[in-house]
Amino acid sequence: MSQTEPNLGQGGHGNYRLLRTVLSGHVRRFEKDLADPCAAQNRRFLAIIKGLKGTQFALEHGLERIPSLSEYRSAVPIRKAADYRGYLERVALGERRVLTRQKPSMLLETSGTTGQPKHLPVTGAWAESVQLAQRLWTLALVRDHEDLADGKALTMVSPAVHALSPGGIPIGSNTGRIRAAQPFWLRGRYAVPTEAMDIPDALARQYAVLRYGLAADVRSITTANPSLVLLLFRRIEEWERELRTDIANGTLREGPASSIPDQLRQRLERKMKPSAARPSLDPIEAWNLVSVNCWTNGPAEFFADRLRARLNGVPVRELGVSASEGSIAFPLAADWPGSVLWVGGHLLEFVLPNGDVLMAHELEEGMRARVVLTTSAGLYRYDMEDDVEVVGRCVNTPMVRFLGKSGRYLNAVGERVTEQHVSAAMAAIDHAIDGFTARVRVGETPVYTIAFEGHCDEGQLAEQFDRALRKQNVEYDSKRASGRIAPPQGVRLSSGHYGRLRASRVQAGASPGQIKDPIIAIDDMEWRRVLEVES
Repeated sequence: MSQTEPNLGQGGHGNYRLLRTVLSGHVRRFEKDLADPCAAQNRRFLAIIKGLKGTQFALEHGLERIPSLSEYRSAVPIRKAADYRGYLERVALGERRVLTRQKPSMLLETSGTTGQPKHLPVTGAWAESVQLAQRLWTLALVRDHEDLADGKALTMVSPAVHALSPGGIPIGSNTGRIRAAQPFWLRGRYAVPTEAMDIPDALARQYAVLRYGLAADVRSITTANPSLVLLLFRRIEEWERELRTDIANGTLREGPASSIPDQLRQRLERKMKPSAARPSLDPIEAWNLVSVNCWTNGPAEFFADRLRARLNGVPVRELGVSASEGSIAFPLAADWPGSVLWVGGHLLEFVLPNGDVLMAHELEEGMRARVVLTTSAGLYRYDMEDDVEVVGRCVNTPMVRFLGKSGRYLNAVGERVTEQHVSAAMAAIDHAIDGFTARVRVGETPVYTIAFEGHCDEGQLAEQFDRALRKQNVEYDSKRASGRIAPPQGVRLSSGHYGRLRASRVQAGASPGQIKDPIIAIDDMEWRRVLEVES
């Protein structure tokens, strides 16, 4: 198995040495865990289980006394998101000690497999483990780029809080929570003030990010999806005249900014001042970029490749394998083949294609597996439905690369649209539809296409499908609002198309009673099978 080292020693430039000193105790623990991931996972398991005592979940599963790891794995089945909905609803209602003894400080909103979004609890212990993973990743980034500290960092996040649960718990985004939790010395490096992330309109928020960013010396860009970076670059071209006017005047009033509420605009404009016009607003020429940080694997690979071509040599650095549920792995160098498992943060298990379940230290290079997570925020043997591949080791701890979501999803930029989402959206359409199949065509801006059999206009059906799907999936809605996904397109099929499709499958040997119409086509081959049915 190929191996690498963390290279987080005490030597290096001044900024790195200072941060390394602040994190010295955490670095020592991290390096010790890399050498013995089995011991690290056992230690993390005991810490998580102590936080489980006295909860309704512990009582239901016979975990009132501290079990061994093997006893825990026998008592708690692996569950998917839908199986946790009842627990999460009780937490959102304000019930105490449902999943953890610690009271949740907020709920993270992310898309579920059905129309109702998931609201995942955040506890202090969980937030601390996630933040430490981010700081170790940042330490390696600072090590590799001495001149980062000479400029500003551009980040794009969703609002930290946008609603309250029925029990009065704040609901928001993980990206906004992460930004708000950063230490003061890092918040001071942001080119865009946190308050700008509270702009309600997605286009106005993008405009404000660019308005602040193009007046600053930006050295790095950090956001999860490379598609968003490409979108921001296109927005600069689209809004160049308006941005130049606002930068010259020290204002935030042109273009999409006209929709910003007056009180919020006034607060934001106090942090602005007139600036001399730049010769070029092209980000490669306007900024001194040294690193762009985003996802590069799985569905993001298509966009990451195009981003690299656009950046003219500026490195694109992988953020790691992470989600609202927790941090699973992160890299410590831009040229690593994958990310090292965060064995000091959560309990990690992996389901192989044959159904065997392995612990982190049992993984071998070349294995592909599905991630199962146990966290201090109340997720116990939670099936992430994320597939990873083992690509090496850092010391003795496996490194993995994200492959994509397990099962049948449409997922161009992180929206994860399921068959249930598509079915519910089509059920809400006021037309007689005899069959339908959805797919996503990946490109500079992804497009959903819905093929259907029925008597209605393609454009009208596409519009209704779009509105209904936005109600079903909050991530799709967010990415449509920001322009990261284009409006969908409709393709009307001839009368009797799905009947012929079913007949062709029976002729090929399928059992008539087990044939299901294809709700989604996850690749071009499936899409062609749906469309290319002989009349």
